[in-house]
Amino acid sequence: MNDGKPNWWSRPSTAPEAAKIPSPPPADGGDDGDGDFPLPAPQPPVEAEAVIEAGAEAVVDGGAAEISDASRPEAESAPGPEPEPVPAVLLTKEQPADAPVADAPQAPAAPAQPAPQPLHAPDEYRTPPYGEPGPWAPAPPVQHPAAPVPPQAQAPAPPQAPGPVAPVPPPQAAVPPVPPQQGGTAPWMQYDPWGGAVGGVGVLPAPAKKSRKGLALAGALVFALVTGVIGGGIGAYVERNGGLTTVELPQADGGDTDRAPESVAGIAASALPGVVTLHVSGGGSSGTGTGFVLDTKGHILTNNHVVDAAESSGDITVTFSSGETARAKIVGKDTGYDLAVVQVTGVSGLRPLPLGNSDNVRVGDPVVAIGAPFDLSNTVTSGIISAKERPITAGGEKGDGTDISYVDALQTDAPINPGNSGGPLLDSKGRVIGINSAIRAAGGSGDGDGGGAGQPGSIGLGFAIPINQGKRVAEELINTGKATHPVIGVSLDMQFNGDGARVGEKGKDGAASVTPGGPAASAGLRPGDVITKVDGQRVHNGEELIVKIRAHRPGDKLKLTLTRGGKELTKTLTLGSSQGT
Repeated sequence: MNDGKPNWWSRPSTAPEAAKIPSPPPADGGDDGDGDFPLPAPQPPVEAEAVIEAGAEAVVDGGAAEISDASRPEAESAPGPEPEPVPAVLLTKEQPADAPVADAPQAPAAPAQPAPQPLHAPDEYRTPPYGEPGPWAPAPPVQHPAAPVPPQAQAPAPPQAPGPVAPVPPPQAAVPPVPPQQGGTAPWMQYDPWGGAVGGVGVLPAPAKKSRKGLALAGALVFALVTGVIGGGIGAYVERNGGLTTVELPQADGGDTDRAPESVAGIAASALPGVVTLHVSGGGSSGTGTGFVLDTKGHILTNNHVVDAAESSGDITVTFSSGETARAKIVGKDTGYDLAVVQVTGVSGLRPLPLGNSDNVRVGDPVVAIGAPFDLSNTVTSGIISAKERPITAGGEKGDGTDISYVDALQTDAPINPGNSGGPLLDSKGRVIGINSAIRAAGGSGDGDGGGAGQPGSIGLGFAIPINQGKRVAEELINTGKATHPVIGVSLDMQFNGDGARVGEKGKDGAASVTPGGPAASAGLRPGDVITKVDGQRVHNGEELIVKIRAHRPGDKLKLTLTRGGKELTKTLTLGSSQGT
């Protein structure tokens, strides 16, 4: 190929690959000789350009070698016939440097021609040979001399004598500057994709690898996404479950479980085994109440209105705090006192509650109430004694007054609700001082444990029968089945609106209002007298007088203060007795 420089052929390649290799510009001087030597290969040769020093021999691995000396005069003037093709001498890098090389005939010089063009247009979609970068990769750069070489006159190269080929320097050897030929420029260095340095030309560095910045950025984004998802999942788990480990909250140790006997817990612990819940049915009605054990014989004290439905052929079931149940029967009951005694049999381990003295109670003393409000058994509430000697009447549903009870009650703010009736009211030492019997509810017009319509429950006004009265009545009911009532032997005018209790003019069914030979007659009371005090305590109406009298036993002496004709008189009498119902 005529390009103004010695051409070195490398191993064959396809035509598009040869077209890819750039050709250096032609030299300025016109006296350079070119010589073309065709290869005997059956396929079209491909040019591989390289520059060597003048007078040097080179061996190209895998192809035929051409040698041209631009300084020979015979190559410039005598065109001569074209020589016969000479077989190439193969010499690899493993062969010794002094191996003989066949002499090649000299070719006549040819006139300078313009730079050759590729035979075919480059194919952008060709398959690169031997792993060379394809059309999508940048072409390898052309390496220029490290420093400019000053021009100098071209000197004729000494004739080349046949002989051994000079050894090829290592591929990485430094490239010395090549002196420019006369009238020419610095030589070009071209890239051989298969071989190393040829004739002192340095091997071009491998093309730079594609930047991995984009790949690193993509990897970072993927890593951030994955860690974000994992972190979000962990965060959600921690938020829902409170952490990755089992949560253990601090807690105080068991400590001492004992309570002082006078505390509410101590009182409840000692009293609950002796408190029972009663379920009563009969006469087309049913109800729930409370009671407490009086002795080891199975006697239980409760309210009359709790067991009244089972008077004739009803059924009573007693449930103890342990859950054990037993059938019970009525031993005795009294409407005027609203008390009743029932008995269970065949039950062992009964725990009777100790009885206190209600006369020693003072306002403000702490109390504890136990019962089954709304059938919630073993319910414990606490409060204080709010007042004493409250005249309370309950009942009266029958309309004839035979079911009315009169109670000189203890008032308490311990919550009492329907179902608490018959349960114990305990003092600070766990002794029974009253029997819970009645409540006053907001909007209600009557007393009783839920006995009136419109009574929703406790508002802090609870009333209990003093245990001193309950003890006496319970003993009479157990011993005789009946209870006695103290009486003074007069009929009272319940319609009197003045202050005090007025003795009526006529008794029931037209009888005398003052019973002849009775306690009142013996003390000198007359019809129309107004009783204002009992033992020095003021009474405002007939109900209060009855309550004060029933707070005593038959045979007790009472001092009555009364007014007659505008004068105040004092009478002393001994209470009589009547059979209760």
